[in-house]
Amino acid sequence: MRVRFGLQGKTLQVQPDLLPAQLVRTARFTRGVPGRFTVTADGGTVLYLRGRTGDDPAACLWGLELASGGERQLADPVRLLGAGRRARGIEGYAAGGAGGLVVFVLGGVLWAVGPSGGEPRRLPAALPVSDPRPDPAGRRVAYVRRGELRVIGADGSGDRAMAQPDGDDVEFGVAEHTVATLPDGPRGHWWAPDGTALLYARTDRGRVRRWYATDPAQPDSPPRAHRHAFAGTPNPDVTLWLAPIAPNGPHLPVRWDREALEYVVGAGWDAHGPFAVVQSRDQRTVRLLGIDPADGRTTVLHEQRDARWVELVPGLPARTASGVVLAHADLDGTRHLTADGVPVTPPGRQVRAVLGVDGDEVLFTASDEPTEVDLWSWRPGDGPRRRSVGPGVHGGVLRGGTLVRTIADTGGPAPRAEVLRAGRPAVTVPSYAQSPVLGVRRSMLRLGPRALRAALYLPSWHRPADDGPLPVLLDPYGGAGRQRVTAAHDWRTLVSQWFAEQGFAVLVVDGRGTPGRGPDWEREVYGDLFGPVLEDQVSALHEAARAHPVRDVDRVGIRGWSFGGSLAVLAVLAVLRRPDVFRAAVAGAGVTDQRLYDAHWRERVLGHPAAYPERYDACSPLRETSRLTRPLLLIHGLADRKVPPAHTLRLSDALLAAGRPHEVLLLPGAGHQPVGTDVTRDLLRHQVGFLQRHLAADWRSRA
Repeated sequence: MRVRFGLQGKTLQVQPDLLPAQLVRTARFTRGVPGRFTVTADGGTVLYLRGRTGDDPAACLWGLELASGGERQLADPVRLLGAGRRARGIEGYAAGGAGGLVVFVLGGVLWAVGPSGGEPRRLPAALPVSDPRPDPAGRRVAYVRRGELRVIGADGSGDRAMAQPDGDDVEFGVAEHTVATLPDGPRGHWWAPDGTALLYARTDRGRVRRWYATDPAQPDSPPRAHRHAFAGTPNPDVTLWLAPIAPNGPHLPVRWDREALEYVVGAGWDAHGPFAVVQSRDQRTVRLLGIDPADGRTTVLHEQRDARWVELVPGLPARTASGVVLAHADLDGTRHLTADGVPVTPPGRQVRAVLGVDGDEVLFTASDEPTEVDLWSWRPGDGPRRRSVGPGVHGGVLRGGTLVRTIADTGGPAPRAEVLRAGRPAVTVPSYAQSPVLGVRRSMLRLGPRALRAALYLPSWHRPADDGPLPVLLDPYGGAGRQRVTAAHDWRTLVSQWFAEQGFAVLVVDGRGTPGRGPDWEREVYGDLFGPVLEDQVSALHEAARAHPVRDVDRVGIRGWSFGGSLAVLAVLAVLRRPDVFRAAVAGAGVTDQRLYDAHWRERVLGHPAAYPERYDACSPLRETSRLTRPLLLIHGLADRKVPPAHTLRLSDALLAAGRPHEVLLLPGAGHQPVGTDVTRDLLRHQVGFLQRHLAADWRSRA
């Protein structure tokens, strides 16, 4: 089938609408792509997860032996579970420090295998298993089972509980906010280097407010209760403990001022001892604490303060093998990497993350140009050494002298990876990522006095001299936490191009608040999530129209999804506050009441709602509904647990009370990001139809 759009009396042919189906089939181009890399301690083998094909949902565990350059399949979910359960791939894995033991979870069951292959062994651990971690010697495995922290021998013997919940809302081995600083995701238990003890977290959610969720499309299902700390409400009580592996040994509490520093945002145990990273509720203070393993007392090793908030950089703070404390410092508009408090990166190079420490060598990412992320290393006595080549968004893993280097660029929506060792040729990690069915026609722009980074997407069929100006669709992320305008293509790039193919000039703009341009740029949204962001979107629109007169700025729409649940609200506020610019808006999964969102995320920018109620009121469209004069489409998944559907329902109720017509699309069973699920095609088509009706009344569509 071909889709035809009549534009100003002309009928134009575009490519068949295959991208939505491909997004579903490939899970947004993540299937068949190697990821979750680990290098064994000797640097000789690289481990990773990857499916067999670009649409295989069952991730297998693989090992790439660098001596031979050969790839070996270490664990096959189809063979281990049977073809009938193929969709259940390996859920996570970890390798022991000595490289002699790799453990993984499949179907909630704990398995073990060697890094060079052999038959995977099922370990008789209590079910269901999550977050297994071998000790550095590969003798035991610690894991979490429904709030218990347990340990089992690598040979399957001695499975027992190290810590058991003493209440319905208590769990051990879990610390959700450590995701902010740990490159490999949130963790809640850490082995001592000799494998004789554990540092672990106890999380008590008893004081956290209980919320209820239900799916109206399933009236026979009872409401689901869960506890979540929204802005201004109590957080979980998180404590840290030290315990020997030997049975009946004492469990010692780690002691610090938890009233002043209630967030545990990082922890670990290296050759210098256990440590923790803690943060104040107002997020203006972060401390690295050294922990005495003998009695749990703490010593401040490093402290950072900021009058607005201290940005948490993944991988920091950390320590090298020689004991150098790594951190970051925001000085004169630059986020520097520091070693024992001394900046080791130059002005203008914005540190993004520390990806790992291999002895005294530090692997990190940084940006000289915000649309690019380069890979660097540093060691004492040497300056920074660039480890990436060419423009793109780079990452990597370094261990035992072996570097796994990843790059995402304009070559496709999936990153590529290669392995580098001194004196040896590079080895490419096999990837089965599908090539997208849609090409990208994108121009990278710098707009206005702020040099706003932007990307302009035009239809492949558009010829300005023949087709005239196009209606404009702003499709930004536009806020704190994520960039949309980079040197890489991803699935969001393809979605923007797909909208362009429907007859739009799609403009994507990264305004104030986005990462990569330094701490001052990020913090310009402090106290006001939307004012600066909306101003930048409007400014970029007019600057782009002057430079590229293929756009019709009298026909402008905006679509927003998320931005921590809030870019959708930016789309709403765009038609409320600037109806002179925006003629229609599509808002998906929007946070319409900032008080009803995650405390750690929202209080970072707006502060505590008890101290700054006016900031929360100013960021809510609920108080401005009477100003709506433009078409508005609200979309929300009824199974969204990140942004509860109550946000959209409350906004719709307020709009009805104000007598303002609008459209609402509710998605039964859909979560926070429905693109990539079975509703993708109909969801995108519904948005296009809405925008076409309200931005170009003379358009007609037919199959």
